[in-house]
Amino acid sequence: MEHAIKLVHITCVVLSITGFCARGFLKFNKSNLLSRRWLRIAPHVVDALLLLSAGTLVFLLQLNLLQQPWLIAKIFALLCYIALGLVTLRFAKSQSAQIASFIAAILVFIYIASVAMTHQVMPWLAVNHT
Repeated sequence: MEHAIKLVHITCVVLSITGFCARGFLKFNKSNLLSRRWLRIAPHVVDALLLLSAGTLVFLLQLNLLQQPWLIAKIFALLCYIALGLVTLRFAKSQSAQIASFIAAILVFIYIASVAMTHQVMPWLAVNHT
């Protein structure tokens, strides 16, 4: 069960970042495709499944957030990623602001993925023992 939930979670992660990148490029190119209903709804469905699978994993693995600093870091980084995504896709008025927030969001995403893989708040310090 845990393996299946983790697979759903990782699949949603890939779909989420792929969708964000695609919508970012559409935004930069001022594409009318962004107004398509499915492109406005699909990200919410994917992100809801992503959060549901994350919560399910926390429950199944009996993780205590207060004892897992890496999970707290991941949650705060996720909030930053969401905020930067909103700036990129909705609030930034200039294309340079859109691009800057898009790049920042991608960097935060990389941090989140690194934290998830290493279970370290500072994954760049993680030692690989393989």
